[in-house]
Amino acid sequence: MKQKSLFTLGALLVILSFVLGACAPQQPAATQAPAATEAPAVTEAPAATEAPAATEAPVATEAPTEAPPPAKVPIATYDGKSLSVPDCDYGGTFKSIEAVDDYTVTFNLCHPDAAFLAKIALSEFAIFPKAWLEKTAGPEKRTTEGIENPVGTGAYMVKEWKRGESITLVKNPNYWNAAAVTGADTLIFRWQPESAARLLELQSGTVDGIDNVGPTDFEAVKNDPNLQLVPRLPLNVGYIGTNPRFAPMDNVKVRQAIAMGIDRQRIVDTFYPAGSTVAEYFTPCAIANGCVGDPWYKFDVEAAKKLLTEAGFPDGFQTKLYYRENPRPYLPEPARIAEEIQAQLKQNLNIDAQPTPMESGAFLDAAFSGKLDGLYLLGWIADYPHITDYLDYHFSSGNPQFGDVPASITEPLAAAAKIADPEQAKPYYEQANAAVKEAALAIPFANGVSATAYKKDVENPQASPLGMELFAYSKPDGRDTLIFMQSAEPANLFSADEDDGEALRVSDQIMEGLYTFKVNTTEVVPALAESCTPNEDGTVWTCKLRQGVKFSDGSDFTALDVVATFNMGLNPASPTHVGNTNNWSFYAPFWGLMEK
Repeated sequence: MKQKSLFTLGALLVILSFVLGACAPQQPAATQAPAATEAPAVTEAPAATEAPAATEAPVATEAPTEAPPPAKVPIATYDGKSLSVPDCDYGGTFKSIEAVDDYTVTFNLCHPDAAFLAKIALSEFAIFPKAWLEKTAGPEKRTTEGIENPVGTGAYMVKEWKRGESITLVKNPNYWNAAAVTGADTLIFRWQPESAARLLELQSGTVDGIDNVGPTDFEAVKNDPNLQLVPRLPLNVGYIGTNPRFAPMDNVKVRQAIAMGIDRQRIVDTFYPAGSTVAEYFTPCAIANGCVGDPWYKFDVEAAKKLLTEAGFPDGFQTKLYYRENPRPYLPEPARIAEEIQAQLKQNLNIDAQPTPMESGAFLDAAFSGKLDGLYLLGWIADYPHITDYLDYHFSSGNPQFGDVPASITEPLAAAAKIADPEQAKPYYEQANAAVKEAALAIPFANGVSATAYKKDVENPQASPLGMELFAYSKPDGRDTLIFMQSAEPANLFSADEDDGEALRVSDQIMEGLYTFKVNTTEVVPALAESCTPNEDGTVWTCKLRQGVKFSDGSDFTALDVVATFNMGLNPASPTHVGNTNNWSFYAPFWGLMEK
């Protein structure tokens, strides 16, 4: 009950800021929020090994090729001071974004957005210098200087990236909030995919902190007098993704059969730390309206077999089960969980789902762009405490992950997103949750407890429920360097076109947005903005910016940088609209690109 109350309060704080129509200026305690889950520098998934043929079993084949959709036409106008579209018919959020003066920005919305403040706190919407965006525009530049050494207003800046080994950050000498920073002068990120190996490094003293303590290692850390365990509350969901672009996943009865044919409780009991739960909805219940309406399908092999027979696959079929080997809070042991799902599907439904590991960046890009021709294991860590972060991101028309999402999902989500009061929005989310269950595009199976661990002498250790660890506020006793070991190496540090939590954790030390989240909480607080306040109906937000802020390159932060950053992300016609994968997997589903 305590966990649920804490996060419900976090969500209410976001809503209250909207309802009250004002946000009192306050000093931020942190820099920026990451996202959960991810897509670095590869666009095509590598070909996977074919699964061994099963006797008499039909093989999953690609769905008939459809005619490509008509090319979209950019419609934005940008003059350096303002970004606008002629009208709101394009379906996105913004009518215009304007620099009123050096330290005032006005966001004119096409419709109210109940989670506006929380969204602008996300890592992907951190502010870059206008001149730097223009200097690094173009694929060649953005993949070198822009991706490996971004310029931000955060507490740290990049000193050196030794590919395959470490990333070294040093304090930003121009940081505007330096008086609040208690962290080490030097921050080093290292990585190791094996949880046991990470713990061994911590126990031997070669690192100061580690991410994702292994499920079986919680007690070992608790019982070690030289270490401290810092649990995260489970604002995450692990799920099995499907791709309706490929047969037989284009058949809803096949997807529903898989949803019923897996013993999710067995997976949680076997592979997750104590306190983890089976996910009965796609959104964790700690989020307002996350768990309204009927819960997920019960484990029922006979009902699943009946559906599979009705779909034309009485003897099962072959497919692949893609995953990446990087452990995450929602997927602590990817390979073993993949093997367990393979065994259950084979035993229960005679579906031969061959586990197929992929490199992290290639996997994420292929998954989020809808290119995986089978099942896959993925998950989500909350970026902000609102249901739109789960349902709208994954099931909006702007996200290609699941193809053409049915209107039974998208329509109630679009209506609910404009309603600030959770109780008034509840009926729409009941409809949306029911439709998500009916479509079975993603099968939620776990809300996983996770933890970081540190040396005992590290003050204010980081373990954000949003995956946003901010090490400028963690102090190692008597040491000028803090070394943190995470699960994987980032592919890049250009947060605007990124959804890999490992990359965003590093970029969060460098970049800041207009708002952020208070350290180790879900509370939204101002950062580069002193305040952002809405008009009466919530369609116009006026942001008063903090004065005297400089970027790490010494340039001044002004309203022009804010407009230029959103132009970079929203405007496909801009020469600065060049990223890492160019999926723009937060700008597109959260705001809508300015094109028709």
